Amino acid sequence: MRTRSTLLRAVAGLGVVALAVTPAVVAGPSYAASHPAVAHADPSADPGDYYAGTDGLSGAALKAKLHEIISKQTVLSYDGVWDALKDTDQDPANSSNVIEIYSGRSTPKTNNGGDPDNWNREHVWAKSHGGFDTVPGPGTDVHHLRPEDVSVNADRGNLDFDNGGSAVDQCADCLSDADSWEPRDAVKGDVARMIFYMAVRYEGDDAFANLEVNDRVGNGTAPNIGTLSTLKAWSQQDPPDAFEQRRNEVIFTTWQHNRNPFVDHPEWVASIF
Repeated sequence: MRTRSTLLRAVAGLGVVALAVTPAVVAGPSYAASHPAVAHADPSADPGDYYAGTDGLSGAALKAKLHEIISKQTVLSYDGVWDALKDTDQDPANSSNVIEIYSGRSTPKTNNGGDPDNWNREHVWAKSHGGFDTVPGPGTDVHHLRPEDVSVNADRGNLDFDNGGSAVDQCADCLSDADSWEPRDAVKGDVARMIFYMAVRYEGDDAFANLEVNDRVGNGTAPNIGTLSTLKAWSQQDPPDAFEQRRNEVIFTTWQHNRNPFVDHPEWVASIF
């Protein structure tokens, strides 16, 4: 069993923590294009006793225990999310930049805002799928909030996740159609594990809707998102890499003090869903 300090040393050894700062004034090239061989981290890494009490559990019992564990968290303000994302999504190759989740582009941290070509705060579990807007809680939970180009964010809107469609402007490796969104291959597992985290964390017992994953698209304003079968396949296709594990660690140690269990234990996806 590896401790958090061991995990951090392992991640640092993969080059995730940038040692040099290269100022940038315009958005850089796609991180995915310039870093094609990001190592996948060991999925068996377990952060100490954080998941105590889960041994031998599966299905609904495991989901209930994980909900109990990860619900103990620091809740951020929506303004506070800006600072968190500049830390959690820092470009490993340039500590002045963040990586946009869908486009894969590296863009200056200072380029955040609401204008075209700025990056803003993408809710991977779309706000309308549960009606939580930007209210502290699910609306500010950085486990599913990621930097993204304003225009690409708008194109995704509140679409469910599934395969297929046409190429998206400014996000050539993304596809969309009238009712679904397919992100680039390098983050398909990231998206799936964020969705599964939200479905376990928010169970309707804290004044917010009970968020659930189903196997359909076009969920609209229901507290559901899909498609389950596709998201499960994406989670297997794209296991946690060093960037995703570092992100989980930073959220835990610095910002919310809770973890995404499916980053630490991706095998739990099949057990619960």
